[in-house]
Amino acid sequence: MISVEEASRLVRATARPLPSETIALTAATGRVLQQPLYADRDFPPFNRVAMDGIALSFAAIAAGQTDFPIEATQLAGTAPQPLRNALAAIEIMTGAMLPPGTDVVVRYEDLEFHEANGQRIARVQVPPPAAGHNIHHQAADRQQGDLLLPAGTRLGPAEIAVAATVGAAVVPVARPLRVAVVSTGDELVELTQTPLPHQIRRSNAYMLRAALLEAGAEGEIFHFNDDQQTLRQGLPPLLAGFDALVLSGGVSKGQADFLPEILREVGVTQIFHEVQQRPGKPFWFGQQAGGAVVFALPGNPVSTFVNFYQYVRPWLRQCQQPQAVLPQLMAVLAASFAFKPPMTHFLPVRLEASPHGHLLAHPQPAGGSGDLASLLQCDGFLRLPPEQELFKAGDAFPLIRFREW
Repeated sequence: MISVEEASRLVRATARPLPSETIALTAATGRVLQQPLYADRDFPPFNRVAMDGIALSFAAIAAGQTDFPIEATQLAGTAPQPLRNALAAIEIMTGAMLPPGTDVVVRYEDLEFHEANGQRIARVQVPPPAAGHNIHHQAADRQQGDLLLPAGTRLGPAEIAVAATVGAAVVPVARPLRVAVVSTGDELVELTQTPLPHQIRRSNAYMLRAALLEAGAEGEIFHFNDDQQTLRQGLPPLLAGFDALVLSGGVSKGQADFLPEILREVGVTQIFHEVQQRPGKPFWFGQQAGGAVVFALPGNPVSTFVNFYQYVRPWLRQCQQPQAVLPQLMAVLAASFAFKPPMTHFLPVRLEASPHGHLLAHPQPAGGSGDLASLLQCDGFLRLPPEQELFKAGDAFPLIRFREW
């Protein structure tokens, strides 16, 4: 039996970068960029008006002029109109290009308008402090050729916006990992069936597939009964057709827990079996030579859940973003908790923000590793070290978060 830290290290060591594919930007949310994107022009590409108001020459303001006849109006997206009269102004809208001959913008809130001899006049009530006021100058943010998105960037809404700004209608991204989700057990029936008193519906497979999709992978569900020949015949095609297998059940010490033996028979090398943790101790991990990685998780739902977020999700991210260093989140225990076995304990917790800005973790002990419904009240797990028995309120511990607010 190995430690959680050693198990995590061994899992990460099997991660391999993914091949690239080119897809439409509209389909790229959550995907990982494979090539850098650079600014194709300055940001902003021109002197951009930052407020609705009037554009004029600051020299006139500095000379004491307060009333400015409006000689034109310019909207965003229209070609700039040069200021013909240095003592006049152009009414201007946010986002427009600064008109030639002007170098300052006075916002509407600092103006008063009136008519004189059929001419619309803007009176400056609050003079701007200097030339350049309320102007977003060309290249103030980025210059043409600047690196905007390095390879390995996960494309969220902000990254998609930047890619669109530089005209990246298609982007090279990492191919999504293809994962076979395999439930095992004679007691499991499909979710559309009414289970007999001795049966339960297959929930772990759907939970795992949802977690895979959330992590940016593709998951396909399979099921095998506890039959050795069925497993021998069914597993090899999955090993050949997927990047990874995530199995649930069949890895403990029961008489029908055949998976460790069958996996070895079909060419999967065991890397470890059993981890010094609770829940999820019977976790089995291996890899086919040059091929699929196999996560064989214990079948109790909370054990499956813990092991996915402790081991499978970090492996997925390591494959997707090999150079990324993920920060370790910490949370402060809100109430003292005791756990005596010398094992790493994954404590279900509900999170809240403290008045001081810390994440507070309220223990929500499950009624055993089969208590699936207990996860509904939880936001994550605190990872409590094996060398302690009493974990005091106010102490901070590593947090595995699976739910966002």
